[in-house]
Amino acid sequence: MTMPILSNIFELMSCLEFDVFDVSSWRVAESKLDLTVIGPGSGVPGKLVRNTADPAYSAQPISAKTPGKLYFINLEVMSRPNETTVLLPKRASSIRPKHQSQVNEGSGRTLNPLTLQSLHLLNDLRYTTRMFLSGDDHKTGEIRLQEIRRQSVLGQFTASALAGNAVFGSVFYALPAVVAVSTVYSPISLIIATFVLFLWRPIMEELGSALPMSGAPYTYILNVSSKSFALIGATLLLLDYIATSMISAATAASYLVGEVKLPIPELGFAVLVLAVLTLISLLGVRESARIALFILTFHMGSMMVLVVSSLLHLGTTGSQQLRDNWNSRSPSSPSSIWQQVFYGICLGMLGLTGFECTPSYIGRIKEGHYPLVLRNLHLPAIALNGTIMVLVLANVPLETVLGGANVLSVLAQTTAGRWLRIWIVIDATVVLCGGVLTGILSACELLQQLAFHRILPEFFCLKLSITESPYVSVFSFVAFCGMLYASAGASLSMVSQMFSLVWLTVMSLFPLALLLLKLDRGRIARTPNTHVLIVFSSIVISILVFAGNIALNPATAGYFLVYFLSITTIFKATQNRIHLLRWVYWLCDEHPCLHSLMLIKIAKVKLIDLMLSLKSQPICILVKTSEFNQLVKMISYVRNSEETSCIKIVHFNDCERGIIPVLEAHAKILREDFPEFLIDLIIVDATFNPPGVMALSNRLNIPTSLMFMSCPGARFPFSIADFGTRIISL
Repeated sequence: MTMPILSNIFELMSCLEFDVFDVSSWRVAESKLDLTVIGPGSGVPGKLVRNTADPAYSAQPISAKTPGKLYFINLEVMSRPNETTVLLPKRASSIRPKHQSQVNEGSGRTLNPLTLQSLHLLNDLRYTTRMFLSGDDHKTGEIRLQEIRRQSVLGQFTASALAGNAVFGSVFYALPAVVAVSTVYSPISLIIATFVLFLWRPIMEELGSALPMSGAPYTYILNVSSKSFALIGATLLLLDYIATSMISAATAASYLVGEVKLPIPELGFAVLVLAVLTLISLLGVRESARIALFILTFHMGSMMVLVVSSLLHLGTTGSQQLRDNWNSRSPSSPSSIWQQVFYGICLGMLGLTGFECTPSYIGRIKEGHYPLVLRNLHLPAIALNGTIMVLVLANVPLETVLGGANVLSVLAQTTAGRWLRIWIVIDATVVLCGGVLTGILSACELLQQLAFHRILPEFFCLKLSITESPYVSVFSFVAFCGMLYASAGASLSMVSQMFSLVWLTVMSLFPLALLLLKLDRGRIARTPNTHVLIVFSSIVISILVFAGNIALNPATAGYFLVYFLSITTIFKATQNRIHLLRWVYWLCDEHPCLHSLMLIKIAKVKLIDLMLSLKSQPICILVKTSEFNQLVKMISYVRNSEETSCIKIVHFNDCERGIIPVLEAHAKILREDFPEFLIDLIIVDATFNPPGVMALSNRLNIPTSLMFMSCPGARFPFSIADFGTRIISL
């Protein structure tokens, strides 16, 4: 049988899915054919080298495609010492020539059919590796575990402050929006909107108890559903954080410009606010939380002064202004009343923006403090929003409120004079800057999680050595904010309209994630156990409020879809980088006029090296039992979600000895069923616990974010967050 030449990109692309055969005991010289091999013995790990007919072979770098020679490309780089790896197509038919006249020009060599048959039998030479974790390995694992646990530095008040500035600062832009549609019924709408959040609190507490991982609800969905669905959640979260930061910065600029004349335009001041808060976020989470706590304390003190002064003014002047406002805008029909209240609820829930940011940094919150943080955010919001709205209607003419003035500064001017108005303007600027900080820090946690899961490049995890702040994520998020704001024509109204729908869809992700957790990960231990009726009620309310916002302004749906589809497309492209690189290679190879350009030649070699590097990243599957169906489901998940050609099935053998022969037999079947993967079975003689998994991660050089496991049971003694692994099956 003669050998064809790989002469076009389609054949080259088909060669990117080859099996790897261990041939430490097989003489390559028997094939009498020049082959491409990869091996640690080459001295050039991860590079293409030539194997001549000499079994000892010489390590000579070669190009990806050389006329007259046949070079097989594989995406797995072997790491076992003292072994040679020969790269061959996964099927014999893939090297069969279309016509017998096709020969390997320049050599005229043929492949012995007996040798070809021997190659298929080499599958049996794959190993089941026994691994022993030494005392040093366990020490390394314990150190890494303690490093993860030390990241939980936020108590209930500092953690509340990070999101609290966004929650309580939203009063400056949510109240005018609610009054515009609900008029005198605004207090009723706001109170109902804040009470609705009682449905979400047990849902968020149960999810946080089951999966205390930063980056939620993206990480929740990733552990209970598919990676594609999780990407949708990541898109919505990123849009939410961008909108939170941009609206807070723009509103702070608007408040300040409305009171004083600045030497720079309003847009310039918003950019300046974003830049200053970017520098503050580089101080790290702990220091940023302390600054946020100071800002929140100042804001709550300011609100108390405003409430007291308004009550004193109301006691002096009486309730005549409230009666006048009621009589001037009170609707005549019950249907109009219900409509105004409903639309007010739809916009009033935006007064709780920032609440959804809390789960994004749950991994930084000390154990047991997360429910307290949710309580600290919710109960003051109920008291503050409704009270402030009643005091506005009782002291300020409704026409002034509807005229677009800075509502709370007007209330301060009316009830106490100029000094309090200046104070409230300063407070608005400061607390809204805190809202910017909330968006930045929440987004950084999300971007790091996306990098851990190979959706974004690894450099998003780079940190400053002093503060351990992820500076690449910080600057990238600020750049995202700038691009989105610029694409919106620097229009605050456009971003605000999109924000209303983004926030509602993000809040709907929590009940959806909990519903999937109950269905597909029901064994995992968690508290409390939220009734399914509450879950469905929150989903229904999300749909109704979402529809109400679209009914108020249908243009919001258009803005929402444009930004949502744009970012989702970017995430999809970064997740499927190898497919994208293959298309780039195809474009370069399809046009003969480009072949002579040195830059194109170098680019094509670099593209192949990059594809090899991406595909060679192994995935680790941690298994407890030998159930074949479970193994098939887990490998199928990897095939559908991850770009890799190497899977390592790992079993911690701490008690059951009889399971190992069954696993070995099943692993052999899986290699036949999934020929596109190099499947290794590793038996670890150690106890399955967080330090052991960390030690294994260090030994295999596989991050725990790329280690998958099945759902633990209710009596599982460890926290999922300590492992850092992903749950992919029941």
